[in-house]
Amino acid sequence: PGSFRDRTARVFYHDGKIFRGLNETALNEWRALSTTNFFRRLSDTGAIVPTQERDLASLPLSSSDQQWAAVLEHEKLPFISYPYEWSFEMLRDAALLQLDLVLAGLDEGIGLKDASAYNLQWKGASPVFVDVASFYKRAEGEPWIGYRQFCQMFLYPLLVQAYRDVPFQPWMRGNIDGMDAEVCLNMLSARDYMRGGVLAHVYLQAKAQRAYNATTRDVRKDLSKAGFDKRIIKANAERLRNLVARLQWKPQQSTWSDYLKCGHYEASDAAQKRDFVREAAGTRNWNLAWDIGCNVGVFSRVAAERAKYVVAMDADHLAIDKLYQALKSERVSNILPLIVNVTDPSPNLGWRNMERKRLNERGRPELVLIGGNIPMAEFVQWLRDLGGELVIEFVTRKDPMVVTLLRNKEDHYADYDQDVFERELAARFRITKRQPLGSGTRIMYHAQ
Repeated sequence: PGSFRDRTARVFYHDGKIFRGLNETALNEWRALSTTNFFRRLSDTGAIVPTQERDLASLPLSSSDQQWAAVLEHEKLPFISYPYEWSFEMLRDAALLQLDLVLAGLDEGIGLKDASAYNLQWKGASPVFVDVASFYKRAEGEPWIGYRQFCQMFLYPLLVQAYRDVPFQPWMRGNIDGMDAEVCLNMLSARDYMRGGVLAHVYLQAKAQRAYNATTRDVRKDLSKAGFDKRIIKANAERLRNLVARLQWKPQQSTWSDYLKCGHYEASDAAQKRDFVREAAGTRNWNLAWDIGCNVGVFSRVAAERAKYVVAMDADHLAIDKLYQALKSERVSNILPLIVNVTDPSPNLGWRNMERKRLNERGRPELVLIGGNIPMAEFVQWLRDLGGELVIEFVTRKDPMVVTLLRNKEDHYADYDQDVFERELAARFRITKRQPLGSGTRIMYHAQ
């Protein structure tokens, strides 16, 4: 539904496939794009979603669809995600791909209408650009149309996280247009003005935006008349690319990012849990599996042995960032790491609450792995509503990690009890296997 923002093309679904209708203008742009070397090369590598033009006569178009001059079919990605579910390294790599597309297009006379982070998705640990209708034949003298949006959707969120350790995800979730230059500037200190990119891309951009808002002149037209040479755009994009590539987030250790390295699992327990998950996941092949509370992804990898695709979720940003970096280095294509807090999952957002979908509307799992503190009845019911099989770990109150977490809290968790958990689970699932781990403080369950 969010594709209404581009009036020359619309995305629609039919028979489990993804299509995009093009009007005459968009068709001309597509024909120019599809003959370029960079488009063919990046489509072959998967950096641009593989796309082909379809015969209109072969599609059951309704009368309202007759406006289209052509229809494209895109490769269907296993799971859709949004920038506020990505880690720092994921947003950075998506930004680098966006800049690579700007630079590659310049050499063949192609520009990009915008620079929205929502134009990128993921296939495992690899970013994929999906909005082929954003490309257009660039006229000589035109400025880089998407520069401001690139800063708002990529650069500013990365800067505030790298320089101030302020997470960008809450801001991106609440602002579909990203972060404005003024807001970014307010989050930085005077000392940050001397750090890479701040003067040129934040301070001066904020001043320019204030002037732009106050003028009645057509600034874009003025720039074109002045002869905005593509070499200027290329130099700016290359400087931005170098800046983004150097940005680093250096957080302190988080609660869960080194969970499996800190002694919370005895060696025998970890081995037993892997064997239990492997046996449960090995009962058949799965199209989609979720690993909720995945930490560093040990059991996501086990599930991926029999699942076409695994969405690995954790509320801990650093844990997901580490997992992403590992999957990227190993070139894993069937595990997608996302920052997701299942007690506060992404809701339906955007125009008519239809542009960005809540978690379970983007693909229901056939298998769910989950471990940790369970809010019992309501949470178990939520798991049942997902409709898949369940591999779940119950961690008792005697477990060292639970003792640590509850040490400085008043205990209001009367339902945090093994008998209560098993009763709630049995009321909604058929428990096919129950196995205590060797430590005696954790129990694994496989339920259907």
